[in-house]
Amino acid sequence: MDFSHKLISIIFPVLTILFLVFFMPPYLIFKLISYIFRSFFPEDVAGKVVLITGASSGIGEHLAYEYARKGARLALVARREDRLTEVADEARRLGSPDVLIIPADVSKPEHCKTFVDQAVNYFGRLDHLVSNAAVIQLSMFEDVTRISDFQRIMSTNFWGSVYGAHFAVPHLRKNKGKIIVMASIAGFLPLPKHCFYSAAKAALISFYEALRVEFGSDIGITIVTPGLIYTDMVLQKSYSSEVQTSLVLGQTAEGCAKSIVRSACRGDAYLTEPFWYRTFWLFKMLCPDLLDSLCLLSLIRRHRSANKTS
Repeated sequence: MDFSHKLISIIFPVLTILFLVFFMPPYLIFKLISYIFRSFFPEDVAGKVVLITGASSGIGEHLAYEYARKGARLALVARREDRLTEVADEARRLGSPDVLIIPADVSKPEHCKTFVDQAVNYFGRLDHLVSNAAVIQLSMFEDVTRISDFQRIMSTNFWGSVYGAHFAVPHLRKNKGKIIVMASIAGFLPLPKHCFYSAAKAALISFYEALRVEFGSDIGITIVTPGLIYTDMVLQKSYSSEVQTSLVLGQTAEGCAKSIVRSACRGDAYLTEPFWYRTFWLFKMLCPDLLDSLCLLSLIRRHRSANKTS
């Protein structure tokens, strides 16, 4: 048995390289043609029902506005009812024919069942589920005194998305609908102070990649991995005081939302926004040690500046 594995370890990489040499060119041409076709003939979401979690601010808020401009009917979910009301009013002004607001906490499975049921009962269908709700909490792992303090990150960022998908899937399958899941580049980047957040986002990516295989063509899944997006969460002092946001160029939430809706309507499997952030993924695949050093460098710079201040 050991000999068989050793033999395969020698032969298989060679066969893989040969396969890629002959397979990749026609495959890339096919993907390019498919992308162009889908760009010219995207899904028309006018009149369709889109459920967005975390819709009270940030990317979720602007996703509501972008879908509204395209004439979609919206079910907006978040904990802050007052903010949802404001977002709903603006969405109606921008062109949404009907908006339902549902105050709920995605970390509670009974709330997830309720908001899916309410949306389907009100509109009679569900076409897009946008799983966007998230929280963030930063800390060096060695500074954590109680691991339980970080449970809400996994409860909201991972399980909150899983619960919503679980209850929405039967309705999405009826209409060959789509799930748009908001992961993050933190799901594959080793960012200091983001260990729990990164773990939740990495879990999201793996979970929905597995679901994509299970669903086949019945339900489309677009996994979004945003980089630094200027949302209220990022701009607040508690975040900017912990993270060197000035080291990397970010993007507005509005611009990010426009790209996400276009990508979802094209039926893309993945979207990284801004697009150039995908180079970090190449670094991770080809030279992960260099990527680790770059991420560590930002942390060292922070410590040095802190020492100078003191």
